Amino acid sequence: MKILFSSAKQTLSRAFCLSAALVCLGASNSAWALFSDDEARKAILDLRKTLATTQLELQGQIEKLKADNAELRGKIENLEKQSEDINSSQKTYYQDLDNRLGNFEPRTATIEGVSGIVQPNEKKAYDDALKAFQAGSLKKADESFTAFIAKYPKSPYTPLALYWSGNSKYANKAYAGAISQLQSLIKNYPDHPRVPAAMVTLGNAQLESGNKTAAKKTFSEVVAKYPDTEAAKDAQQLLTATK
Repeated sequence: MKILFSSAKQTLSRAFCLSAALVCLGASNSAWALFSDDEARKAILDLRKTLATTQLELQGQIEKLKADNAELRGKIENLEKQSEDINSSQKTYYQDLDNRLGNFEPRTATIEGVSGIVQPNEKKAYDDALKAFQAGSLKKADESFTAFIAKYPKSPYTPLALYWSGNSKYANKAYAGAISQLQSLIKNYPDHPRVPAAMVTLGNAQLESGNKTAAKKTFSEVVAKYPDTEAAKDAQQLLTATK
């Protein structure tokens, strides 16, 4: 590349000298005295021809410089793309490795505001139970959530397991069990975001089991403690409907 720039520089210098010679020949009367008319015309034509040739060479060198720059720019862009691909592959690899290690080692996790140690296969057990509930397999879901709570009592997933277990039992009309699970959630995790909805289900379970007084009290607490929430709206409607 340095050689090419040096050549271009020399060509420009040569072109400048030839142009200066033409100007001098055209401007000086004494220069014409040294040549006959034919010789002068020939000299001028030769100078012009040489200048044209030099200009063509210079243009060719400029075009080659442009082509070399474009090729170099393409190589740089290709290297940058390769670097991005490598970084992306490494990130994916380490994420996958981290996930696989998580299946064999305990990990710290925060689930809906509750932090704790998640044991290997713990999340899978919770997810499987939740999938059963979502699929409408309420008995299987209840059994799975109950087993989860017994096996992982200090899990950050336990409040959710209590919530879904209470809902599963309520759906199965096992009202006493639903009341027990939901009250455990409310007592042990009073600040959990699922508590307002859990209290609505608790009030329904109390109502279905024939304890209207307890149900009305529960609904009233939801309205008082959690105003402007969907749970409070539901509780107010149920409270109004309960006579």
